[in-house]
Amino acid sequence: MYNLLKGKKGIIFGALNEHSIAWKVAERAHEEGAEFVLTNAPIAMRMGEINALAEKTGSQVIPADATSMEDLTNLVEKSMEILGGKIDFVLHSIGMSVNVRKGRHYTDSKYDFTHKGFDVSALSFHKTMNVLYNKKAMNEWGSIVALTYMAAQRVFPDYNDMADNKAYLESIARSFGYFFGRDHKVRVNTVSQSPTPTTAGSGVKGFDGFISYAEKMSPLGNATALECADYTISLFSDLTKKVTLQNLFHDGGFSNMGVSDAVMEKFTEE
Repeated sequence: MYNLLKGKKGIIFGALNEHSIAWKVAERAHEEGAEFVLTNAPIAMRMGEINALAEKTGSQVIPADATSMEDLTNLVEKSMEILGGKIDFVLHSIGMSVNVRKGRHYTDSKYDFTHKGFDVSALSFHKTMNVLYNKKAMNEWGSIVALTYMAAQRVFPDYNDMADNKAYLESIARSFGYFFGRDHKVRVNTVSQSPTPTTAGSGVKGFDGFISYAEKMSPLGNATALECADYTISLFSDLTKKVTLQNLFHDGGFSNMGVSDAVMEKFTEE
């Protein structure tokens, strides 16, 4: 390990189980010397194994509904109390589509479901930064990262309204990131990860096909959850102090590919 985060303090949203990218980020942040608070929605905490992660990393857990300004305010205030000061890094790794869960097609969305998914997956990022910004809770040269997917830019039919949520999430990172950078020297970025077999991702119809197709398209192959964690750690570190307002593709090169030999072979007759 490199002690990249020695002395740094953070908040990590969204660790559900060992398959979660947030879980891997927490493990790597601990290995790199960071102290942090773990948080997730109360219902997710009942479903997951976050307490085991807390014990492993010497962390405390604060339940919070990321759509609630009251919960987020409490989370930030208690985190600063527990950690003994301002925050150096935050990971937003939460997303949910009720339409996907309920099997509603994109062309037949139930808009109450759409609004709930939008609030959890995207607007929660704005709310989180609102609290951090207005409470001046971040140290200068701190880093805020949210996880996204390239369905925000390109059509993946079964990704449903999560594509809209991710597009808005990325826009929030740019817009709020400007003010956070200008006023508090805090950087804000999104990481557009390869399709990864997390609990959330695996709920998307045809997800196995996503993974296989991306693997054949990407010259370096798909990035794993652990590799995404490593990349995220670099964005939390002082090595990337001038990287902000970026949507950073961490996908083995998939995002710049038109077609690959491996994919062409599937459609070319011998």
